[in-house]
Amino acid sequence: MTNPLSLSKMYINGTWVDAQSGKMFDVTNPATGAKVGAVPDANVTDVDAAITAAQAAFGPWKKMAAKDRAKIMHKWADLIDKNTEELARLLTSEQGKPLAEARSEISAGPRSLQWFAEEGRRVLGEYGIPHKTDARMMVGRQPVGVVAAITPWNFPVSMITRKVAPALAAGCTVVIKPAEDTPLCALALAKLAEDAGFPKGVINVVTCSLDNVVAVGQKLCGDARVRKISFTGSTEVGRILVRQSADTLKRVSMELGGNAPFIVFDSADVTSAVDGIMTSKFRNAGQTCICANRIYVQQGIFDQVVAALETKIKALKVGPGDVDGVNMGPLINRAAVAKVQTHVDDARKHGAKIVLGGAAMDGTTSFYQPTLAVNTNDQMIVAAEETFGPFAAVFPFTDEAEVMARANNTIYGLAAYFYSNDLGQAFRVSEGLEYGMVGVNEALLSSEAVPVGGVKQSGYGREGGHWAMEDFMDIRYVLMGGLKI
Repeated sequence: MTNPLSLSKMYINGTWVDAQSGKMFDVTNPATGAKVGAVPDANVTDVDAAITAAQAAFGPWKKMAAKDRAKIMHKWADLIDKNTEELARLLTSEQGKPLAEARSEISAGPRSLQWFAEEGRRVLGEYGIPHKTDARMMVGRQPVGVVAAITPWNFPVSMITRKVAPALAAGCTVVIKPAEDTPLCALALAKLAEDAGFPKGVINVVTCSLDNVVAVGQKLCGDARVRKISFTGSTEVGRILVRQSADTLKRVSMELGGNAPFIVFDSADVTSAVDGIMTSKFRNAGQTCICANRIYVQQGIFDQVVAALETKIKALKVGPGDVDGVNMGPLINRAAVAKVQTHVDDARKHGAKIVLGGAAMDGTTSFYQPTLAVNTNDQMIVAAEETFGPFAAVFPFTDEAEVMARANNTIYGLAAYFYSNDLGQAFRVSEGLEYGMVGVNEALLSSEAVPVGGVKQSGYGREGGHWAMEDFMDIRYVLMGGLKI
């Protein structure tokens, strides 16, 4: 059955268009390799048209009353909610995750839109008596302008809504550039936004293949009309985008790579900790920026935790995301499989024991066996680099001071987790971990109401909660002088 939300044109200035070159590129299902659609392969000319449309729409959109912008955003949220099943199946077809996970991701979209629709009503200013008695100071906030949202393939719906919702609520207009692996979800969201009644040019979506992604990124970063870049992806690409944005002094928000430690102390509830590891490590087949990458378990409970993990991992059912009972899908492509294999082979070379898995499931698809390794050490690649796959490397440690030093010994600082029932330890460790987000006896961190983001080379800026609004607004100071008061 054809999915009514599977579209084959870009959305620019309220119109569904082909690339001006006429070129298209295919979108494939990572579980089967089958073609699931084709979309326009935009180049710089197409992006220029999208920026022009967003710039023209910015003035009227920012002047619209916040309550009226909120009405449209709420309607968009309602339409996403009503089309959850179609969106989830589209997401699974191009990204691969199990339908249950896809549905959960879709549900995050309306929550973000609803939250920020209301947050936009609460953008307030300040009034005061400054340095002169015959003057008054007014401080207000105004939208930065056109925003370019460059989004990843691992959460192709929630990453868009999480970026776009605060931008729209602040009064900005947007140009969305989705990942080349998952453009269909972005176009489906644009269709529902059109149905919700957004004025033309407020939301634009341009799709492009790997052949054009560098030029498209340079255009978005280099065009002075774009005043903000919001990017989620690797630290390496983030560095490039920041450099390219420097000449026009754009605002940038970067949610970049991670190397999350997951620490289990002797005092932890082992059952809860193992459930947390499974959730954090194997959700989306380990393809999340905040998933556990280094699992540290204190020696007193090490064997108990490993045994419980082995049982849980054996119970995972791997397969296409639209098959009943599957709880782990494929990796996004064969390059992702090769990267995980490199990390596993390197661990073997440095003395790791592979308890489970350790290989691709076949040579033609993107499935990789859920993998568990012990006898690991800090000389292995997995200790230093983000794996982005279903490889659980478990490291033993002796005491708190040791594991804290090891956990912080990384250039990354996105997310960290630990399990402990020692209250004093909970405060010490949560305050000592050099990460933007810390889960204490919790494995799921993200929400529309919390500040999502990292420190160090995991980026800057926050998405979620009232903090996100600040990233899309400028502060304006007005001095009213010569007053006879």
